This record gives sequence, structure tokens and C-alpha cells, in this order.
Amino acid sequence: MNFFITRQPLVNRQGKIIATRLRLHADDGMDSAAVVDALDKLGEYWPQSDRSIFVNFYGAGEDMGLLDWIAPANVTFELSGSPFATENAAAFVSALKEANLSLCYDFDDKAAQALGSGTSFRFVGFDTSAFSPAQLKALLAKTQSYGIPIAFNVDGQQQFAACMDAGMSAAAGWFVKQPSSTPAKQLNASQAHIVKVLNLVRKNADVGQIETALKQDVALSYKLLRYINSVGFGLSCEVQSFKHAVTILGYEKLNKWLSLLLVTASKDPMAPTLMHTALTRARLMEQLGHGLVDKSEYDNLFITGAFSMLDLLLGVSMEQALEAMHLPEPITDALLGNGGMYAPFLDLARSCEDGKGKALAEQASMLGLTGAQVNQAQLMALNFADTMEI
Repeated sequence: MNFFITRQPLVNRQGKIIATRLRLHADDGMDSAAVVDALDKLGEYWPQSDRSIFVNFYGAGEDMGLLDWIAPANVTFELSGSPFATENAAAFVSALKEANLSLCYDFDDKAAQALGSGTSFRFVGFDTSAFSPAQLKALLAKTQSYGIPIAFNVDGQQQFAACMDAGMSAAAGWFVKQPSSTPAKQLNASQAHIVKVLNLVRKNADVGQIETALKQDVALSYKLLRYINSVGFGLSCEVQSFKHAVTILGYEKLNKWLSLLLVTASKDPMAPTLMHTALTRARLMEQLGHGLVDKSEYDNLFITGAFSMLDLLLGVSMEQALEAMHLPEPITDALLGNGGMYAPFLDLARSCEDGKGKALAEQASMLGLTGAQVNQAQLMALNFADTMEI
């Protein structure tokens, strides 16, 4: 049976991710026991950070069987009002209390039953596709004593601002993919300097020459060493200098990690969320490539994912962002929408964000990947992004 996970970032008014929202997409014939089994098998890949993970079960049914899942400590269960309006509601409420879970009630037409059940909700979520900003403000006034208010499925920057104005504490959605300003005509000085260093590395320039270029911006050297020494990199020893990094990593791996400097050079208010998304795509594409492309292509898949949001991160068009960079043709083709061998992996990474389970399943099938493989890779990628010091 097909079982896929898509995700949304839950972003606060400062533009930082405070949680990740996972939406489950299961075949119609998949019952709660099968869903729990699939989730249990993902346990070893589950993100280990303190960042909360909301799990939306709508595509997998809602009944007491879901409570058999021994959920990781950072999970918040999202529940609609439906299970609170059945003949088994009393038993369901009793089981919830015994399980002592972190809960989010997704506001719907069963609000009277859900909020009147005596269940302790930590959050109350509102689907912005169902309520206007004025309605959200009115509903918040009536429900604020029941849980922290958050908005779901927010797709635009204006909608995000309206949710914050209405009193929401955070919003989940991909509004961050909308440009927050008019594209600039060129890279700023700091961005251009990083591109210069990247090009030196790709040309295998002398170590001393690259080190001299890095030292022209002390912050760059510091950031590079911080990324390389992050938990996500997994080195057994601490890298203390650029020369040490070259010795341990070699030029090809160093190119991959220098690329992160460009990704994190943004001053956009939503930069933290964009960076996290780019890092998740990067690691996801790298993981999905295992067994499907030659090992020599793994780093290029990573860079393709990392650079897939450069236009938003740098505030210029993708063509301008790539103009001064000497990237391999398959990376450029994928980023500019011209196809190529990396394009299907980028399309799949984007499908993990779109919230359409069927489209994700079709994209995975094109690469010969199962739902389990995609879900595992996505959770591992999330864990990686969470552990990077961005």
C-alpha cells in the first residue's frame, strides 16, 4: 500500500521555523493499524531535535487505533473534531487522557464536541483556506483559552501577515516561497565574494590562494568551519583550519560545504526558513540518489537541492544567481527548468512540500522509489537540516 509524507514548516512572526508539520497520505484501504505500523518503521529515522513535529492524520483515518503508535517525544497529534462526535467519543477522550499526548485540535464544525470534551489541547489550529482573516480574529477570541492559536495552509506573504495581525502565534505553509521584494539586478558584494571563492575551489586553485580569498572575509571562514563541524556532517574530529579542511575533505567535498555559505548569505526576513528548506532538499536529493546514480554524482545532487532556492535567498533571478558560477551542466539545467539527470530528483523534493500525496507517489514511481524510501530519506533530511547551525 502507498503511504507518503509531505511537510510544511510552522513559522513564527520572526520568520523562524519552530516546528514541522507532517501530513500523512495513505491509500483508502489503509486502516489505522497499517498507518501505525508504517510510522513505527520510521522510528529510527525520526528527527531527534527538540523542534516539535505536528502529525496530521487526516489522510489516514482517525480512531483509537492511532493511539497504539508509540510516538517520539517531539510529536504533537493533530486531531479534527470527528472522533469527538461519535458514539465512541467518551472512550476516545479517556484514551487520550491516559496517553498524555501533546495535542492540536484543528478547528472545524465539531468544535462544540471537541472543545467541550474536557480534552487538554496544547494548540488550536485554523485552516486558512476555510476562514477569512476577520473570521480568524473572531474565532481566536472565542478559543484562545483552549490552546495556542496557529494557522495552517498559508500560501501567501500577505496571508501570513494577516494571520499574524489576527493574533496567530505561528503559521504553517509555503508562503516563504513567494519573493518578499523585487529581484535585485546583481549580487551584493558579500555574495559575489562567496561565488569567487567557490569558483576557485571548482578550478582546484592552490590552497594558499583559496585561503587568502577566504581570509578577506573573516565571517566566511568562521561560518565554513562551523558548518563542517556541525553534527550533521558527522566528522570524528574537529576541523580547525581551512588547510585542515582540505586535507580531510578534499576539493570536491569542500565545494559542497562552501556552497552552504552562499545559501546562508541571505538577509531576507524569511531566510532561516528558506535555508532550512534548501538544506532539507539538498540532503533529501543526496539520499534519494543512493543506488540510482553513480557515487560521484551525490555531491552534485546535494548542491542542486541547496541551490534550488538561490533566487529567493539572494534576491535575484535564478539566471543572475547562476551567471557567474561555473556549475556542471546537469545542475544548471535542473535549476533553470531545462530537465537533465538531476531534474527528477528536484521535482520529487518539491513534491514532498506540495501536500499532494498522489502527485508525490507518481513522482516517486518515476524513479522506482517506494513510499518507505522517500519517507525515510525525507525524515533523515529534516534531521540533518535541524542539526545544522544556520
